[in-house]
Amino acid sequence: MANRFVSNAISYHGKGAIQEIPAIVAAKGFKKAFVASDPDLLKFGVTAKVTDLLEKNGMAYEIYSDIKPNPTIENVKSGVAAYKASGADYMIAIGGGSSMDTAKAIGIIINNPEFSDVRSLEGVAPTKNRTVYTIAVPTTAGTAAEATINYVITDVERKRKFVCVDVNDIPDIAVVDPDMMATMPKGLTAATGMDALTHAIEGYTTKAAWALPDCLNLEAIRLIAKSLRGAVENDPEGREGMALGQFVTGMAFSNVGLGIAHSVAHTLGAVYDTPHGVACAMMLPIVMAYNADCTGEKYKAIAEAMGVNTDGMDQDTYRKAAVDAVRQLSVDVGIPTRLAALKEEDLQFLAESAYADACAPGNPKAASVEDIKGLIRQLM
Repeated sequence: MANRFVSNAISYHGKGAIQEIPAIVAAKGFKKAFVASDPDLLKFGVTAKVTDLLEKNGMAYEIYSDIKPNPTIENVKSGVAAYKASGADYMIAIGGGSSMDTAKAIGIIINNPEFSDVRSLEGVAPTKNRTVYTIAVPTTAGTAAEATINYVITDVERKRKFVCVDVNDIPDIAVVDPDMMATMPKGLTAATGMDALTHAIEGYTTKAAWALPDCLNLEAIRLIAKSLRGAVENDPEGREGMALGQFVTGMAFSNVGLGIAHSVAHTLGAVYDTPHGVACAMMLPIVMAYNADCTGEKYKAIAEAMGVNTDGMDQDTYRKAAVDAVRQLSVDVGIPTRLAALKEEDLQFLAESAYADACAPGNPKAASVEDIKGLIRQLM
């Protein structure tokens, strides 16, 4: 059986990378951009770093910002209508996972109108056409949505998030410029960074893991462990390391899937509006401890990538060391270890939702609804 690996056609990296955008647009002969970006990025002038370049080069655009932190079906529907009315012929997605995921869903539906019911995109949808040509510019170092074939939409009516997996949705161009991330506040930097670490560790240990994404995920773990504390303090070297690390694991986990830390994070976000990165960070060491006996020697490599000297450690010791190193990084960057909103009476629904989540089958160790309920309870 062949292993498939999907990535962007082209990506640009490093300080000032956004300066490449006008040349990309001119080479393609596009006439008008549909710029998807969330309201806070507009408010604080982050989106303008790109739109100012378009204006300077006489390039037309229209901004769409009806995007919530956990983007909803309605955000997508209104975005599809806005795109159709705009006269745009390509998209620029500027932001974190919310902007990127909204743009992905919009672009897929525009070119595959038979999937106009957003819920029909859940799972692996059999779309036939590539998304609208998209340039993706991340402003957070965490989701790596600019590099993945995944996106997540919130179904408010049913109090759940659903994961969509589609090789047709990956942006054509990724522009990963750490300067676009410099205005992120500490809390968001920490949360998105721990989301990236969760991607790397779950991707490295998932059932579908294989050699190529393993190499990428291990390097991502090393980069994140080295860079996240500095990035939270807005150190330029830390910002640059996180920009690269989150992209590297995005390339990898997109091709092999994730596990139940993400499954639980999705349902916590849907029910309590818990920030995704915070939910991932709280669940990651809990799930790592649960999975440890099904990971072979991989926790030794994780511990070492996290900066632990494993010389002389037996298997149980290096497995615990890996979990402890992840938990310590999370604490160091200010992530809470308990979820105050969590209620005992919600546990059954939360566990059932996580069990049904698209990420759950990739977990290296089988987990029943009761198992997941026990894991979530550890957040109380």
